[in-house]
Parts: sequence; structure tokens; C-alpha cells
Amino acid sequence: MRMLVTMLLMSTTVAAPAFAASITNKDGDSVVVTIVENGKRTELALGAGATESVCPSGCFVTLPNGDRVALNGDETVEISGGSAVVK
Repeated sequence: MRMLVTMLLMSTTVAAPAFAASITNKDGDSVVVTIVENGKRTELALGAGATESVCPSGCFVTLPNGDRVALNGDETVEISGGSAVVK
């Protein structure tokens, strides 16, 4: 029984990143986005063409052009020209 519980807990831990939002920088230059998740503020630098997984449990993202977007954790965000398209 203990092994079953351990396996279930490990599978949910491993599966959690699969439900994170992804941010892709389609610009030719690096960009910095600000992420506020659970009251913690983080700046994330994305190089040209880079993709990062963020916000598995939802967050707010401030984009390079100053727009602020709320994410639930299952979106795909593409940054182009400093603006973003959320899919």
C-alpha cells in the first residue's frame, strides 16, 4: 500500500510540468517578461527563439510592451514584435 501511494505521488509530481503554460519568443532579440506567481515576482529572460514552461498553477505575466496577461497554466504564448498572442 505504501508503495502504491508513493508511486501515485511521484506520477503527479512528474506530470505537473506538462500542464504548465509555455512562452515562446519569436523575435530576433531577447526579451524579458515578469511573472507573478503566488505573490512571488520573477523576471524571465527569453533569448531569440527560446521557449520556457511557466505557471503550472496560474500566474500574471507582464510582457515586453507592458501588457499584463493572466495565465491559467495551459496556454501557449507567442511573443512577436514585443506583443503576445495567447492561444
